[in-house]
Amino acid sequence: MRRDARQARSVTLAALAAVAIVAAWVAATVALVASALTPAQRDAIVELLGPRLPLAVMMLVALAGVAAAIAQQLYRRHVAPLAQLGEQVRARLQTDTPAPLPALGTRDLGALAEAVDELVGQREQLRRDIASQVAEASRGVERERAQLAALMAELTMSVVVCNLDGRVLLYNPRARLQFKALSQAPQLAGGAELIGLGRSIYNVFDRALVAHALENIQRRLARGAASPSAQFVTVTAGGQLLRAQMAPVRDGQALTGFVLLLDNITRDYERDSSQDALLLSLTEGQRASLGNLRAAVELLEDPALDAATRERFLAVVRDEASAMSTRLQALATRSVEATKTRWPLEDMLGTDLVAAAERRLAERTGVRSGTLEVEPGLWLRVDSFALLQVLAYLGARLVDEFGVKALQLRLQRAGRRAQLDLVWSGQAMSTETVMSWESEAMRAGDRVSALSVRDVMQRHGGEFWFERDRVRHQAFFRMLLPLAEEVGDAETLSAAAVRHDSRPEFYDFDLFGASESQHALDDRPLAALSYTVFDTETTGLDPAGGDKIIQIGAVRIVNGRLLRAESFEQLVDPRRTIPAAGIPIHGIRPEMVVGQPTIDRVLPAFHDYARDTVLVAHNAAFDMRFLQLEEAATGVRFDQPVLDTLLLSAVVHPSQDSHGLEAIAERFGITVVGRHTALGDALVTAEVWLKLVALLEAAGIRTLGQARTAAQKTYYARLKY
Repeated sequence: MRRDARQARSVTLAALAAVAIVAAWVAATVALVASALTPAQRDAIVELLGPRLPLAVMMLVALAGVAAAIAQQLYRRHVAPLAQLGEQVRARLQTDTPAPLPALGTRDLGALAEAVDELVGQREQLRRDIASQVAEASRGVERERAQLAALMAELTMSVVVCNLDGRVLLYNPRARLQFKALSQAPQLAGGAELIGLGRSIYNVFDRALVAHALENIQRRLARGAASPSAQFVTVTAGGQLLRAQMAPVRDGQALTGFVLLLDNITRDYERDSSQDALLLSLTEGQRASLGNLRAAVELLEDPALDAATRERFLAVVRDEASAMSTRLQALATRSVEATKTRWPLEDMLGTDLVAAAERRLAERTGVRSGTLEVEPGLWLRVDSFALLQVLAYLGARLVDEFGVKALQLRLQRAGRRAQLDLVWSGQAMSTETVMSWESEAMRAGDRVSALSVRDVMQRHGGEFWFERDRVRHQAFFRMLLPLAEEVGDAETLSAAAVRHDSRPEFYDFDLFGASESQHALDDRPLAALSYTVFDTETTGLDPAGGDKIIQIGAVRIVNGRLLRAESFEQLVDPRRTIPAAGIPIHGIRPEMVVGQPTIDRVLPAFHDYARDTVLVAHNAAFDMRFLQLEEAATGVRFDQPVLDTLLLSAVVHPSQDSHGLEAIAERFGITVVGRHTALGDALVTAEVWLKLVALLEAAGIRTLGQARTAAQKTYYARLKY
C-alpha cells in the first residue's frame, strides 16, 4: 500500500509538471505576442482581460487537477496492471507455477493474460514430451543408481559416502543409528543427529584421521595399485572403539571421494575377551577336578580290594583321566594361540590411544591418571584392545601392590618406532618382579586373560622394560611400538553381524562436484549452497519485552533438493505463560509444553543441526532476534549468513501488493499445509526459496553476496525488532 501511495504521488507530480509546462508555454506565447503590439493595443487587451484573469487562473488550476486525476486513473488501469502482469508472467515462466494468471486491468490485458496462459500451456506440454523422452532414455541409469543405493542399504556395516571435502553424499539407516548412539549431544527434535546429506563427516571424525587414510590411498594409486584401501581405529568421546575401512571413489584416475565402512568393535572385543576368560576358567577348573580325581584314585588303593579288580579299575581311571587332561591341555593351547593372533594390527592416532588408556586406567585403578608428553600426529600400528589390557593390568598391580597414587602416560617418537611409557612416582621394584609381571597371564579381577604382557609385545614386534628416572624421582614401564605403515592390497572388508532391511533414505551423487574450500562463501552460487530453512513459534511478538520461543521447526536444502526427512521439530518450555490470544494462531496450548526441554537444551541442538549452512527464514529479522536474545544464556552463536524470503520476494516482484508468505506461495502455486506451525511454515518457506532462486538468477543475482546486497536495498530491510 505504501508503494502504491508513492507511485500515485509520482504520477500526480508528473501530471502537474506537464500542466506547468503547458502554462509556461502559453505565458511565453502571450509575452511574445504582446511585444509585437502597440501600447494602445496592449492597454485595450489588458482592459478587456483584467477582470477575467482570476477566473483564468482558477480554470488553469482546475485543468491541472483534472489532468492529474486522469493520469492516475490511466496509470492504475493500464500501467500498474501491466507491470504486475509482467512480474506474474516472469514468475510463471521461471518457476513453472501451474496456477493461471490473474485478471488484471482492462479486458485487453485479460485477453493478453489468457494468451500467455495458452503459450505457457503449450510450452509445458512440450516440456512434458521432452521429459518423457529423457526419462525413457535415462531409465537404465536410474535403475543402476537405485541398485547401487539398495546395495548400500543392504550392506551389513554402516556405510557413508563422502566427497573430498568430507560432505556426506549417501548414508544408510544403520550409519544414522550408529552415529546417534555415539553422539554425546542430547537427542532432540526427533533425531536430528550429526550425520545428514551434505553435512561434514568431520563432525564425527577428526580431520587428521581421514586425511591420513586418504594420503595412504593416494600414494598407492600413484604407484598403480588396482584396488587400494585403508583402515583406521578411533576412540569416540564416549570411549567406544570405532573401526573405519576406507575405499576410494574415482572418476577415471581422479579421486573424487571415498566410502567409509564403519563398525563399532568395542562390544566384540569385550565379548570375545569374556569368552576367552570363560574358556580359560573352564580349563583351569577341569585341571583342578582332575587333580582331585587322581587323589581319589590313590585312595582307592585299599588293601582290602581284590588286587586284580583294583588294578583294572585303577588302570581305567588313570587312562581316562590322562586322556581328558591331554584333550583339555590341547584345547587350552589352541585357545591361547588363537587369542594371541586374533586381533589385527590397525592404524590408530596416538592421541586417541592415550586418551582411551587414560580413561581405562581411571576406571580400573580408581586413582588419578593423566598425560605428560604426547607427540601430536603420531600414528601407530597396534592392537589397541590388547595394549589397553596391558596398561590396565600393569596400572592395577602398581596400585594394589605398591600403593601408587597417580599414573601418567607419555608417548614419543623413537627413531622408526614409538615409545609408550606408563609413569609413576613411588617405590622401586626388583628385576624379578618385573619379569614375573611380564610373563604371567594378565588378570582383571576374577578374569584371567590368555595373554601376557610378553605375548602382546611379541605380537607387535616390540619391546618392554622397566626403568627409573632418578633425576625426576620417577619410574616407568616403557613399550616400543611400531609406527603406522601402508596397508596391503589384499585387505578385505569385513561385515557386521546385524543386517538392516531398510533402503537408504537419502543420496545425492551430484555433490561429488561440490568443493567448499574453493571459493569464499559470498562468491558461491546460490544453487550450490546448503540451507537450513527455519521458523519459530513464540508466546508473542515482542522479543525484547519478554516473549519466548515455544517451537522451532526446520528443514534442510542440499544441492537444490528439499530433504523433508531430515527435519527438525521441537516444542520448547518457555517457563512463562502462553497468552490465550495466540493459541488459535499457533495451536500450542500450555499443557503441550509441560515437560518439554527448555531453550538452553534446544538451541544448542538446533545450532548443531544448522551447522555449515546458510539460514533462510521469512521475515528473518523477527526469528533471528529471538535466537540472538538467547545466545548469552545458551552459549551458542548463530554467525552464519541469513537470507530472508520476504526481502528477496520484494527484489524480484517489486510491483506486487503483498509479500506475505501465503501471498508468495499463491503466486508460485505452492500448497500451504500446516500454516502457523513451525515446521509447516518452514516447509512452505523452503519451497518458496527454491522458486526464488530461479527468479534471482534470471535477474542477474546469482551468488550469496549479491542476494544479501539486493535484500538490504529493499524497504522491508529497515524493519527492526
